[in-house]
Amino acid sequence: MNDIKQLTTPVLYLVVPCYNEEEVLPQSSKEFDRVLTDLIDKSIVSPESKILFVNDGSKDKTWALIQQFSQENSHFSGISLSRNRGHQNALLAGLMTAKKFADITVSLDADLQDDINAVYEMIEKYKNGCDVVFGVRSERKTDTVFKRATAQGFYKIMQKMGVKLVFDHADYRLMSRRALEALSQYREVNLFLRGLVCDLGFTTDVVYYKRNERAAGESKYPLKKMLAFAFQGISSFSISPIRWITGLGFLVSFGSILAVLYALISLILGRVIPGWTSLLISIWFLGGLQLLAIGLIGEYIGKIYLESKQRPRFLIQKAVGLPHDSKAD
Repeated sequence: MNDIKQLTTPVLYLVVPCYNEEEVLPQSSKEFDRVLTDLIDKSIVSPESKILFVNDGSKDKTWALIQQFSQENSHFSGISLSRNRGHQNALLAGLMTAKKFADITVSLDADLQDDINAVYEMIEKYKNGCDVVFGVRSERKTDTVFKRATAQGFYKIMQKMGVKLVFDHADYRLMSRRALEALSQYREVNLFLRGLVCDLGFTTDVVYYKRNERAAGESKYPLKKMLAFAFQGISSFSISPIRWITGLGFLVSFGSILAVLYALISLILGRVIPGWTSLLISIWFLGGLQLLAIGLIGEYIGKIYLESKQRPRFLIQKAVGLPHDSKAD
C-alpha cells in the first residue's frame, strides 16, 4: 500500500544551484512555488515536497534571500556550502541532501531558462516507470551562432570519444531515489554529472522543452568556464586525447625517419644545401608537440592526484527549511 501511495503521490524536491543569483531569485522562486503548489493541489506530488536552493558560496544576498523564503513559505528550503565549489558540486550537494527526504528530484537552474512547466511531463514519465527523465532543448534559437556551433561540436566530440551523452541536455532532469542512490556510489572528485547520470543504466526517457532567455542577472558560464567545463567532461570520461597524442607521436616519428633518409641521400649525392628554415620549423614543431603531450598527460596526472586525496566534494555549512538539519556526506 505504501509503495502504491509513493508512486501516485511522490515527494518531489526541486534542486536549484545558486551562485550570485540575487537578481533573479525573487522572480524564479515565485515561478517554482507556483508550479509546486499546483502539483500538490492536484495530488500529483506529496504536500511534503519542497524547493531546495543550494547556495554555492555566493558573494551577494543569495543566502539571505533563501533564508527569507524559507521563513515565509514552508515550500522553500536551502543549504549553504562552506565555500564556492562550482556548479557540478553544488548540484550534487543538493541531490545528495534531497535524497534523504525525496522520492524524486528535479534539478534545474535558477535563471528560469529551463521551462519549469516541463516538470509535469517528467513526473508522468516517472510514474510510467522511468528512473531518469532528461530535459532536452527542442531548439537553440536563443543562442548565438558561436555558442550553437561550439555546443554541437562538444557533443559530437564527446560521442566520438565513446562518452554517453544526451544531445542538447544540460542538467535539467528528473531522478528517482533509486537513481540517486546509485549516483551516490560514484565517488570521483572530478564531476561531470551529464556523463555520470547517463552511465547509470536505468530506464530513461526525454522531455522536450523550449529554452527561454535568462530572466535576470548575468550568465555564470562565460567562454572561459565553458571551455573548462568541456575539458572536464572529456578528461573525466575518456583517455582518447592521450591516445591521439600517442598516434600523433607515431606520425611525427615516421616523418622524422623519412626526413633522416632524405638527409642521408642528399648527403651521399652531394646536394646538401645549408639552411636554417627547415631546422627551425622542425625544432618548433617537435618542441610544441612535446609540450602539448606533457601538458595533457600532466592534466590526467593532476586528476589522479586530486582523486587520491579523497577530499570531500562539498561541505554544507548551514541548512534551513529541511525536515531536520542536514549536513554533508
